[in-house]
Amino acid sequence: MTKPFQQWKVLPHDKPEQIDDNILTVVGKIHMPLTDLPRRMTVVRLNDSRLVVFSAIALDEDEMAALEARGRPAFLIVPSDKHRLDAKIWKDRYPAMHVVAPEGARAKVEKIVPVDTTAPRFDDPTVQFVTVPGTRACESALVVRTKTGTTLVLNDVVGNMRNGGWLLRIAGFAGKKAQIPKVVKMAMIADKNALRAQLLQWAEIESLKRILVSHGSPIEDNPRQTLRDLASSL
Repeated sequence: MTKPFQQWKVLPHDKPEQIDDNILTVVGKIHMPLTDLPRRMTVVRLNDSRLVVFSAIALDEDEMAALEARGRPAFLIVPSDKHRLDAKIWKDRYPAMHVVAPEGARAKVEKIVPVDTTAPRFDDPTVQFVTVPGTRACESALVVRTKTGTTLVLNDVVGNMRNGGWLLRIAGFAGKKAQIPKVVKMAMIADKNALRAQLLQWAEIESLKRILVSHGSPIEDNPRQTLRDLASSL
């Protein structure tokens, strides 16, 4: 596993893409033994132009300048203890950012960067932070509502890769459809019923337009049914 960075380091990544009025996403790549792992950062702009950064990725200077033009980076969400790679360097760059992590991941995240809260208040009713039930409080998510629909931002609890190598397929991040990775089921999920209930609750959001995951493509083709299928797989 790559050690968390101590200085600003830009790894290969695609161009930032605006996917909704207040949502920007960037897909990067981490080179690991035997495979390259795609990873996603999602940036949400609150109604007062502050920015919520979910699973941070260091970008080139011109891209960082463009991001700053959208608003002030205010919240740095480390969605699990497996997503600490860029946390320190983002906090160093923006010392005023509030670092957020789910309670179950707090101790490990704080080995890298101090955590300000496990229950952030965004003062924006359209953006909700969720500690995902059933995951030992180790996994977090965002629910973001806009006038065009709702986006659910997940981390590792769902993988949606089609072209991963054999290792990612064995781990369950890659396959023919979105799935709850095998390694997540074994290492993180302590209460399948609680997670199932949460997935079904999200599936009831009539305005749900897409699901963003940290590892894989956005789920935009009937995301509500995808959540039901994922719940049934537990």
